[in-house]
Amino acid sequence: MTEKTILRALKGEVLPTPPIWMMRQAGRYLPEYRATRAKAGDFLSLCYTPDLAAEVTLQPIRRYGFDAAILFADILLLPQALGPKLWFETGEGPRMETTTTMAAVQALKSKDLIHETLSPVYETVRILARELPKETTLIGFAGAPWTVATYMIAGRGSKDQGAAHDLKNNDRDTFAALIDVITDATIDYLSEQVKAGAEVVKLFDSWAGSLKGQDFTDFAVKPVARIIAELKARHPGLPVIAFPREAGNGYIGFAKRTHADCVALDNSVTPEWGAENVQVSGCVQGNLAPEHMVTGGEALVRETRRVVEAFRKGPHIFNLGHGITPEANPDNVALMIETVRNC
Repeated sequence: MTEKTILRALKGEVLPTPPIWMMRQAGRYLPEYRATRAKAGDFLSLCYTPDLAAEVTLQPIRRYGFDAAILFADILLLPQALGPKLWFETGEGPRMETTTTMAAVQALKSKDLIHETLSPVYETVRILARELPKETTLIGFAGAPWTVATYMIAGRGSKDQGAAHDLKNNDRDTFAALIDVITDATIDYLSEQVKAGAEVVKLFDSWAGSLKGQDFTDFAVKPVARIIAELKARHPGLPVIAFPREAGNGYIGFAKRTHADCVALDNSVTPEWGAENVQVSGCVQGNLAPEHMVTGGEALVRETRRVVEAFRKGPHIFNLGHGITPEANPDNVALMIETVRNC
């Protein structure tokens, strides 16, 4: 069997047509997802019910034939497995019991004790490994330590990650200890996903852009590098995608510094800049603006072609610059795919 296109791109092969998947491709823009979530009752029940989590993962593959499926889960399942309470407020998003002192960090569960909570996630991966089409790559994922820490410290998402920055600046020992706990747990969590059948893993650092200077090195680069090194030691040949969102110039050299096989780019940088500064180091993923999935039309076609053309000379996985939004029109996704495959 010819190797899957995404795996070929991750090895550095330049393909005539880039493989495609979308961040949050299983989500609220699809009516079949909304029906399955209603059946589950709530978001966390959907994440922790393997048959239903596998079903929503498979839905966009059936509808669109994406080249990869990404495990349906949430980055906050890992910190929940470490002990803090997690819940979702309707219309407002996640809420979490905060971890802001050394005593609270030391009270977190050992990484060896997280797997009982996370075992449904591994079962979802096993189901997908059996049921996905043979040509479709299965991607596992976790949040990167900095982003996970911002939620654990603030107890919720925020625009400026102020609570995490305050702890980092005022009690660096506690903050660094929390990062270490998350890093160790993330290695084991992703390793179990690989054992269950994930072929690629991705680290989402959604708030990397708020780290500057030495903080970016210490908390966006070094923990990710440690995770990747350990995963590759345990699973030789495992490809890893890193997404330090809104890193700006921090994207330059990120692959070399972390040994990621691919760097995902958000749409705050242009594809031309990404090709010149990031793709020179290897595979890139991205970076169409998600709003085109809402507005569609000629602008969608034009910008999709622009992304493909900009990255044509190097290894590239076509994706959005961030997750597709609930307001997106499913027909626009089909138009994007058609455009990429006809470029």
